[in-house]
Amino acid sequence: MSAASTETSEGSRVLFKGAPGVGWMETGPINGGDPDPKKQGKVTVKYDRKELRKRLALEEWIIDHLIALYDCGEDELPDIDIDIDVLMEVNSEDERARIIQETLIDCNKPTDEFIRELLCKIRGMSKLSAPTKKGR
Repeated sequence: MSAASTETSEGSRVLFKGAPGVGWMETGPINGGDPDPKKQGKVTVKYDRKELRKRLALEEWIIDHLIALYDCGEDELPDIDIDIDVLMEVNSEDERARIIQETLIDCNKPTDEFIRELLCKIRGMSKLSAPTKKGR
């Protein structure tokens, strides 16, 4: 099922369409007839793709290093939550390092090098802002 949003003089409307022959449901003002497919719009959101790629690369780097630190497979990793956005909100490098160290408290291997590299990588990142609608 897909959804599309259109702006009309009657206001905005969202159309839900199923597979061909299944039918459709319309929300918003009732126009009494089938919607004109040529007038349907699509909701498009613009993200900063470069930042998304950097974030994904950092998350993959973290997972790879946690696997090495805990000497296990990805599916065997303990539930570790390293929130990059939270770390970026903290102004002090020492406080960031403390937060990461507390997260890795049950790791039996030395974590200093991992923490140092992670802090260095975070310095080059920017927070992901809320997506904006394309064309605005």
